[in-house]
Amino acid sequence: MPKTSSGTNWWRGLCAPMTMSSKADEKYGSSVSSGQIEVGVSEKVEPLIDIEIEVDDWLDVLPEAQAVVEAGVTAALNAVEISGQADIVVLLTDDREMRGLNKQYRKKDSATNVLSFPASKDMQMPGMTHLGDMALGLETCVREAKEQGKTVKNHVLHLTIHGTLHLLGYDHMTDAEAEEMEALERDILKALGVADPYGTEHTHG
Repeated sequence: MPKTSSGTNWWRGLCAPMTMSSKADEKYGSSVSSGQIEVGVSEKVEPLIDIEIEVDDWLDVLPEAQAVVEAGVTAALNAVEISGQADIVVLLTDDREMRGLNKQYRKKDSATNVLSFPASKDMQMPGMTHLGDMALGLETCVREAKEQGKTVKNHVLHLTIHGTLHLLGYDHMTDAEAEEMEALERDILKALGVADPYGTEHTHG
């Protein structure tokens, strides 16, 4: 099982700033790409996932929020070749905080569902890959799940996978990048028993 904790320090100030995205920009937050990690079969990693639940309403809406985030991060990391211990910090917050982060780092004055902050190279330590930070906004996640006919659980799972892939260097700045990233997300979610999030039918998440 992945090692987890809550109430840890939120490190966004030490990570790379956000950049503007083109395709899927209204769906997902984007991040600076520091080089994509090659996809392939890898040994199972046990990431260190630090989860900070800033808004208690997360646990009212999704009591298993921590377990869902852990599952998404771990599944994404196990879908690519990454060696050694991996570390990610996840902030579960609200739309107000997300709007502030989005405005500060992406110059977009609106809330969004997920934002990724890749760690800078000088934050790395031998034997430990600090991938960076991720933030998810509760109200937007809940609203999107309802609009798309998904469960909140499956939508948050998908967004966590999406955000983790951004930390691994994936992006959707071009159509080709978007297609590659979305295909990988579909494969990861399929392995977890979750339907295609980009399909026309979302009733079962």
